[in-house]
Amino acid sequence: MIHVRIAALSLDSSSNQPVILLRPLDEPEGSGRILPIWIGHPEATAILLALQSVETPRPMTHDLLKNIVDSTDYEISRIEITRLEEGTFYAAVILRGEDRTIAIDARPSDSIALAVRSGAPIFVAESVLDEAAILEQETIDEEATIEEFRDFIDHVDPSDFQG
Repeated sequence: MIHVRIAALSLDSSSNQPVILLRPLDEPEGSGRILPIWIGHPEATAILLALQSVETPRPMTHDLLKNIVDSTDYEISRIEITRLEEGTFYAAVILRGEDRTIAIDARPSDSIALAVRSGAPIFVAESVLDEAAILEQETIDEEATIEEFRDFIDHVDPSDFQG
């Protein structure tokens, strides 16, 4: 497993879908690998709110999940993006208790939202990076990327999320 960090949260200009970009900690900016994972708008919003330390009046879903875990004898010890099958990423939230460790199957977007809230490290299987990472062509302007997504959030209508 390779320890990664969130390099940026952006919008794919062709699909208008949010993309989270993960970078291995030991690889230099501008010349390393980037793992893009397309996620849903609600999950992107949840991640962005947590990255920006925005507190909501009531707990959102990922806050609730973190609060539930915090009320037990477990802690969110790490997030693992474990595999990629037919274009779908799979992840696990690893909970550690006094005498037991539990891996809970989860989507990467939900796992990352929990990691940002709990401070848990994010890891990606080497095989996933080998298959899906791209070489970074240029340094990502993180502030511009976050600002672009913030602008989207400021102008989105809640009815856009109704199915």
